[in-house]
Amino acid sequence: MASVTHTSEAPPWRLPMVPRNRDEQHRASTPLELLFDLCFVVGVSQTAGRLHHALAEDHIAHGVAYYLMVFFAIWWAWVNFTWFASAYDNDDVQYRLTTMVQITGALILAAGVPRAFDREDFTVVVIGYVVMRLALVTQWLRVAANDRERRVTALRFATGIAAVQAGWIFRLWLPHDWGLPSFLALVICELLVPIWAEHAASTTWHRSHIAERYGLFTLIVVGEAILASTTAIQIGFDVGGHRAGLLGLSAAALVMVFAMWWLYFDRDAEEVLTTAQSAFFFGYFHYFVFASAAAVGAGIALNADAIMHATELSGRGAAWAIAVPVAVYVLSVWLVHRVPVDGLPRSLAFPVAATLILLAPLGKRPLLLIPAILVILVVVTSRHWPPTRPKRVEAAAQSG
Repeated sequence: MASVTHTSEAPPWRLPMVPRNRDEQHRASTPLELLFDLCFVVGVSQTAGRLHHALAEDHIAHGVAYYLMVFFAIWWAWVNFTWFASAYDNDDVQYRLTTMVQITGALILAAGVPRAFDREDFTVVVIGYVVMRLALVTQWLRVAANDRERRVTALRFATGIAAVQAGWIFRLWLPHDWGLPSFLALVICELLVPIWAEHAASTTWHRSHIAERYGLFTLIVVGEAILASTTAIQIGFDVGGHRAGLLGLSAAALVMVFAMWWLYFDRDAEEVLTTAQSAFFFGYFHYFVFASAAAVGAGIALNADAIMHATELSGRGAAWAIAVPVAVYVLSVWLVHRVPVDGLPRSLAFPVAATLILLAPLGKRPLLLIPAILVILVVVTSRHWPPTRPKRVEAAAQSG
């Protein structure tokens, strides 16, 4: 069956939903995908912001639990759209409109984040999530009608997603004590749907495209730390006092962000995406990469509060609010990017660094020690020094 490629012409109303070419050269994110990511920034920002407020009020267990739950909804909807688009983006009008419905669902979800954290009411979040997921069901039904080779795969995706959405809606009426067990059960069901569906026939996702998409979303969540650092400087100058401490925090935050970026992009994700099994591992474990990176921003904001004595947490507790997500980020990048390429013995510097970062709040100056550990990790583990461009970037430059 012929594959779909994009053109510069105006999109027709309807095209066959057939697979795109897995070997398409220089496959890049489309403007619609970038708009999709931009709208998800709202949800990420809302969720990280509520985590910050929960931690500042010393509601640590509640804040972390609800952060991880809401972030799952954001992450999983983004993941499913990304992999679907990598295989079946035909760019017709119906595809664009359906994607815009998914974007609308993401914004509804973001609007429900404060209610979920403050009132433990997930109604609006679930409405937004179900809108996103059911819109994707219609896309899979189009695939089932056009891609005969993967008809069973598409129908499994459509029926599996729809069934789990019924579960999320039913969960709203369950007793409060059943909230966490039912959530975990539905998460497992969500994660099993792609495994079950792809077992029938693998979709034609594009290695370079997936690597770029995940890299772009990593930049979005890391950007939360940059926003928190900028906000700390602004507060220092607006409120007055504590300027030295806030400026020091901002400098430390920027060094951490630069190091986090370097550690992630020092390896080309295409080297990891070689098999279906590696793709599932890559896709699923990025939850920890994304969630920890966004949580670093909440930790930076909390440390700004601690400097201004505007939180009930101690200085050491605030330092752990940075140390824990940074350590999780380091371990996640290690598992997703480094171990599959470098092997376990050659990449042990990552878990060592993560351990030292977790111990840093026990010292006197953790906000100096954590960035220093990250910088040392970058120097020790960088594949090339000075660094070189990834293979796909080099190939594109040479062909251009």
